[in-house]
Amino acid sequence: MGQFFRQYLEPIKLNDVKVNWKSMDLSYLVEDKYVKHFVNMLKKATPVHGTDAILKAYNIDGDVRIQYQDKSDFERIASQFGIFEEWKDGVPRTAYKGIVVFRYQTQRRVFLVGPDSLRQLGIKEA
Repeated sequence: MGQFFRQYLEPIKLNDVKVNWKSMDLSYLVEDKYVKHFVNMLKKATPVHGTDAILKAYNIDGDVRIQYQDKSDFERIASQFGIFEEWKDGVPRTAYKGIVVFRYQTQRRVFLVGPDSLRQLGIKEA
């Protein structure tokens, strides 16, 4: 019942579909493989720039990548999507290498990418 419970956690529905975890190949989650997998997803995501990034994202099929410049820029974008805006120790909560990933409109994956994140992962921007 903490500060953000009602807004972010209370609406979460428990999965009611049985999952056979032993039948799944989760080896891509081992760190060295995961970094490659994550970088591939990022490279495939369409970069969306500018203050109208949210509106442009509606007209793109597949995943999108939105760059944020600083904490206030991240918070502005996050609030437009209705996702968790809080930071801890200088990075957004749930971030990996400064990148927050979430689903939007069920199938679309959105990457909110920090100012130094692509360089950290060895990705050159086009």
